[in-house]
Amino acid sequence: MGDSGRRLAGHGLVTLLAAFTYLYGLDSQHIPKNGDEYPYEHITRLTADSGRLLPLQSELPGMRNTKPPLLFWQGIASTGWGRRWTLWDLRTPSVVYTLLTGLLVFLLGSRLSGRPETGLVAGLSFLAFFSTYRYGRPFLTNPPEVFWLFLPFFALLYWRKAASASRFAFPLLAGVAIGVALLYKSFALVVPAGLGLAGLYVHSRDYRLATFLARDSWKVLITLSVSLALFGAWFLLDPDPGAVWREFVLGENVGKFDLPGGYLPRLLWGTSSLWVLALGYPLNAGFLFFPVVALFVIAWRSRRELSDGEGGLWIWVLTLFLVFAVPSQRSSRYLLPAMPALAVLLALGWRRIPRWAFALSLLASAAVIAAIATLSLRLQHAVPGPSPYPAAHWALLAGAGAVVLVALCVPALTRPTVHAAVFLCTLSFAAFLRPFDGPLGQYDADAQRQVQGREVWVPVDFIAKEEGYRFLLPGAHVRGYPEERDARAGDLLARYPLVVIRRPLSDVAAQAGRVLGQRLDLRGRQTARETGGILRGNVLEHLFVREQLIEARAGAASPR
Repeated sequence: MGDSGRRLAGHGLVTLLAAFTYLYGLDSQHIPKNGDEYPYEHITRLTADSGRLLPLQSELPGMRNTKPPLLFWQGIASTGWGRRWTLWDLRTPSVVYTLLTGLLVFLLGSRLSGRPETGLVAGLSFLAFFSTYRYGRPFLTNPPEVFWLFLPFFALLYWRKAASASRFAFPLLAGVAIGVALLYKSFALVVPAGLGLAGLYVHSRDYRLATFLARDSWKVLITLSVSLALFGAWFLLDPDPGAVWREFVLGENVGKFDLPGGYLPRLLWGTSSLWVLALGYPLNAGFLFFPVVALFVIAWRSRRELSDGEGGLWIWVLTLFLVFAVPSQRSSRYLLPAMPALAVLLALGWRRIPRWAFALSLLASAAVIAAIATLSLRLQHAVPGPSPYPAAHWALLAGAGAVVLVALCVPALTRPTVHAAVFLCTLSFAAFLRPFDGPLGQYDADAQRQVQGREVWVPVDFIAKEEGYRFLLPGAHVRGYPEERDARAGDLLARYPLVVIRRPLSDVAAQAGRVLGQRLDLRGRQTARETGGILRGNVLEHLFVREQLIEARAGAASPR
C-alpha cells in the first residue's frame, strides 16, 4: 500500500470514529445543545397528544407557532406519535441529516479537487466543527436546515454546466429543497438562498450581469416562487392562519428588526454586534478555529487566484454573513448553513495553511483533555462508593492525550492527525458526562413509581426546561418553578408538596420533608460569580449539584 492508500485508510478509520462520536451518548440529557430543544419537545409532545398535525399545540405563552411545522412533524414521526418518547428517537433524524450533509461535503470536495482524500478531509472537517456537533445532534431545526439549503448549492457546483444550463428541472428541484428548509426554519431564508443562487449564476457567467439577467434571473425567480409556495401551504393547511401570521411572521421574524436598545448600538457593540458575527465562522469551527482564521487570510491574499469552485463557495459563505448582519439580532448560529461550504474550502486550502495553525488546534484539544481528566478526578473523589468512571474512560483520556502529543512532536503527522484528535477530545467529553445519565444521574425505579400520576414541581432556568424531567420521571405530571440558587427547602415545600430541589454537591445538610430519591447532575447557565468560582477551582460548589425529590409532610400548603 502506497502513501496515498495509507492516508485514505487512515481517513477512513477517522470517519468511523466520527460516526461513533456522533452516536455515542445521543440519548444524554447533557449533550452540547441549544435550549430551544426544550420548547420544541414541548410542542411536539402536545401536538402528538392532540392526534392532529395542525394546528400546533403549546402551553407556552406566545410559542405555539414559534417555528414552521416540519420539525414537529419529524418528531411525531420518529417517536410514533409520542409512543416512543425518548431522546434517542427524537434526535436520530438530526444525526442522519448531519451525516448526509457530511456526505455531500465529501462528494463536493472530491469533485472540485479531483482527489478523494481532499473530499475526506472536507467531510471530516465539517463533522469536526464544534457547531456541527453542538447543533447537528439535538432535536433542533439546524440539521435539516443546513442540509436542504446546501443541497442546491452542492448541485450547482457538482454538476456545474448541466445544473447551470437546466431551464426548468434544476430550478424546480432547487425550489423544492429550499421550500423544505423554509418549512423547517423560516420564510426569511429565501433572502440568502436567492442572493446566493443569483451570485453563483453570475459567477458561472464570468460576472456578465446582462447575460445573467437575460438567461438566469428568471430561473432564480422560479426557484424562489416554488419555495415560497411550499411554505405558504402552512397557511392553507393550518385551521388558524391568523395565529401563524401574528406569532410566527410578526413575532418570530419581523420582531428581529425591532429589539430594545436601538439599531446602531446593537450593530456596533454587545453580544449581537457585527464584530461578534464576524467571529462567527471561526467560533463555529471550534477546535479548528486557527486553521479557519488562517484560511480567511490566505483566501484574501490570493483572492485573484481562486479556482472557479472556490469562488462559488466563498459567494455562499459571504452571502450568509452579509444577509444576517442586517437584523438587530445577530448570532453565529445563523451562519451554520455556510459551514459545509467552509469545510470544503478548508480542505481545498489544507496544504496552504501553516502547520502552526493545526498545532494550536492540537494544543486546544490537549487543554480540554487535561480539564476533563481533572474534573473526572474531582468528581470521582467527591462521590462516595464505586468510581463513576470505568477503566475505559481513563484509557480513552490517555489515548487521546497520546495522539495529541505524537501529532505535536512529529510534524509530518500534525495535519493528518488533527481530526482524530478533535473527535477523541469530543468523545472524551461525552464519556465524562455518562455518569450523569447512568444510575448516579437517574431517579431509581422506586422514586419513579411513587410519583406516577402525581404533580411534581421541578426547577427551571430556561423556557420549557421541565420537559427534560419527563424523561427522568416518566408518568409524572411535571410542572416548572423558577430556580433560585439560595431558595430554602422549607420555603419550597410550603408552596410545592412534591418538589425537586437542587443543592451543591458539597451541601450535605438534611432537608425538610421525606426524600423519595436523589441524583447527581451538572448545573448549567452559571452566573458570572459562579463562573469565576469555577475558574478559581471551586468546581464542587458551582458545577456539580445534588438533586433531591422531596415530598412535604402532611398539611403542607398547596402551590400558589
